Amino acid sequence: MKDATQIILRPLLTEKSTLLQRLNKFTFEVDKNATKIDIQKAIETLGRCEVEKVNTLVVKGKLRRTRRGSAYTPDWKKAIITLKEGQTLGGVLGEAFEGL
Repeated sequence: MKDATQIILRPLLTEKSTLLQRLNKFTFEVDKNATKIDIQKAIETLGRCEVEKVNTLVVKGKLRRTRRGSAYTPDWKKAIITLKEGQTLGGVLGEAFEGL
């Protein structure tokens, strides 16, 4: 298993993800080769909380046209983390979502 900071790349702060926070769900961009178990352990160590469920999906790259031609943006992996009832995201990850 990789280090937890190599698995969790960054939090995703979009309009939809901020609405999901009311349901105790948080979204992150994660390493493309990470498994759900790796993601769960990384969240529990960095966030100091207990994870109930991990949902993952691979976001396909979009076609972008430039002056020189066209190319695809890279594919990336998204994880939606559901915390157990009464748990809050703390530690390093809690600071990223602070003030929302």
